[in-house]
Amino acid sequence: MNPIALALVLAAAGLHASWNLFAKRAGGGSGGPAFVFSFSLLTVVVFAPFAIAQGGLRAPEAGVAALVAVVGSALLHVGYFLSLQRSYRIGDLSLVYPLARGVGPVLATLGAIAWLGERPSAWALAGTSLVVTATIILASGRSGGRGRPGVDRPGLDRFGSRLAPGLRWGLVTAAFIGGYTLWDARAVAHVGVPPLPFMWWTQAALTLLLAPLALRRSAEVRHAWRHHRGAVIAVGTLSPLAYLMVLTAFTLAPVSLVAPLRETSVLIGAWLGLTLLGEQGRGRRLVAAAVMVVGAVLLARG
Repeated sequence: MNPIALALVLAAAGLHASWNLFAKRAGGGSGGPAFVFSFSLLTVVVFAPFAIAQGGLRAPEAGVAALVAVVGSALLHVGYFLSLQRSYRIGDLSLVYPLARGVGPVLATLGAIAWLGERPSAWALAGTSLVVTATIILASGRSGGRGRPGVDRPGLDRFGSRLAPGLRWGLVTAAFIGGYTLWDARAVAHVGVPPLPFMWWTQAALTLLLAPLALRRSAEVRHAWRHHRGAVIAVGTLSPLAYLMVLTAFTLAPVSLVAPLRETSVLIGAWLGLTLLGEQGRGRRLVAAAVMVVGAVLLARG
């Protein structure tokens, strides 16, 4: 794997886990769409100077193909962010995060093989399998969360007490992750849209898509800025910065390598949930961490 791509993906993993901690601490963003609209609007404003420097405020040079790529990515990211906020409202960070981040890249890898014609090596496939195994270990076992089964922790009655709350929405989030990973990788690597303008246009389209809903819920938007300002700022800056690193890595290495390797953020996310949020399951997560590290080594080897 390209060493620059490897460094970018690992740095992005740290930033990604950090902004998810802020989103979880905001209680899943309370208002959901209002919270997503708030940090997306902030992203558009903060990154506008950088987009201007690369001509990002002009129509994308790739024309119709670029426009389709931007709109499609915005729609997928709307689904991703809303399902993620829903997951964090009802589930633990150290369980929802690994579930979503672990299953998503596996779907992306399978899609890269079927749709983009990529052929990852045996080492890479073995690494992917270990990442999946680590995710299953993390997502299994009893949850340290609180609440009434079937009420504050929906899903427990149907799936059993060994599965964490937020399971259903975590899997929905994973599906969106797999979808936007494939879509965005094709946009920057095949359509030829530069990563920074692509990210900026996607965030602008996402903000416009949510604007009508935000106007109808203006009180929730004000609440997000008043009570979750720190989380809005953290997510609005760290999330796009991390994804810019990943988009750049897509131009240097195959999706089937980049997508699973970025899930080393699971280690950081699990650690943050255990240490800063007081969530349970330390022993199981240490085992999963060891499996994840081996998987990352094999992916880099592949």
